Amino acid sequence: MAWNEPGNGGKDRDPWGNNGKHQGPPDLDQVIRNLSGKLGGLLGNRGSGGGGIGSFGVVVALVIALVVWVVSGFYTIGEAQRGVVLRFGKFYQTVEPGLSWKATFIDRVYPVDVETVRSQPASGFMLTRDENLVRVEMDVQYRVIEPRDYLFNVTNADDSLHQALDSALRYVVGHSTMDDVLTVGRERVRQETRALLEEIIEPYQLGLMILDLNFLPARPPEEVKDAFDDAIAAQEDEQRFIREAEAYAREIEPKARGQAQRLLQEAEAYKEQVALRAEGEVARFRELLPQYEQAPDLTRQRIYLETMEEIYSKVNKVIVDTPEGNNSLMYLPLDKMMEQQAKRETRVDPNVITSDYLNGNGSSSQDSGQLRPGSERTNIRPTTGRN
Repeated sequence: MAWNEPGNGGKDRDPWGNNGKHQGPPDLDQVIRNLSGKLGGLLGNRGSGGGGIGSFGVVVALVIALVVWVVSGFYTIGEAQRGVVLRFGKFYQTVEPGLSWKATFIDRVYPVDVETVRSQPASGFMLTRDENLVRVEMDVQYRVIEPRDYLFNVTNADDSLHQALDSALRYVVGHSTMDDVLTVGRERVRQETRALLEEIIEPYQLGLMILDLNFLPARPPEEVKDAFDDAIAAQEDEQRFIREAEAYAREIEPKARGQAQRLLQEAEAYKEQVALRAEGEVARFRELLPQYEQAPDLTRQRIYLETMEEIYSKVNKVIVDTPEGNNSLMYLPLDKMMEQQAKRETRVDPNVITSDYLNGNGSSSQDSGQLRPGSERTNIRPTTGRN
């Protein structure tokens, strides 16, 4: 049986509600009108014939839109950020980290990172004061401290800082020598560049704070790199020699001061010694003066003998006068004799003097010229030419 054939002997209706009568499908326009009426009864006034949306539907739509608008206004600012809020395009406030709310389509929020340390490089070939060309690289580290100034005082704060750094670096390098840039003056160049950079950006109020400037190693052009390496090596050798000389000076100076102090003390001691000796000689001559007045010849001879004894005690050679009739002189190596005497642990008594030595004529008037046993008797005469 076909799908549209009435069943039960023609009593059942077909799908269109016809009791077995073949009148065709229902009107589509009528179906749509019926559906619209049902929806209008749900959303609006049933008495209006279902032709429009009622006041209740409008309220529901507005409530839904309001809820969506409120929910869409919630936003979160990160821990390292600050939010800059604009209301109708004008600065309104700065928002701290956390959950906040803004009026959608009225307020706009710009989050700005204020904790991250940022970096801007500057490099290039620059001309020094002594007309040398060097390649200089410097890196500035900074962070944002005023989000409002950072966003709105200039078009691009990062680019403005880069241009200011390049300008300050070229100015400082242009007023420095090549040796300052490459070797000894690097710290001075870095400090002057930082001071000038802060001075340049201050009027613009970029909302940035300079943390540090890293002066990367500068280098000359590749064409003259070998010559500059030799020059730098020579400067390093110069500094090394200076340090070694300073260390040597610190070592020698205390020794020299000690020697100088010792010489001063020895001079003072010698001064006192000479003064005391002179005082003793004066006192001795004062004691001899009464004796000289009583016996001038004897006293004079006594002084002469004591003086000669002192002189001959300091020499290692003597001349011995032979007996009369023999004009030859005999030389005695007294140093060898003294060594032999030291070995025998004997010495000649200095008080034994012959009369020939006293009278100068070679004749003995006393037996005091006898030497100790084991020695040969001789007449000792001074070498002053007296016979």
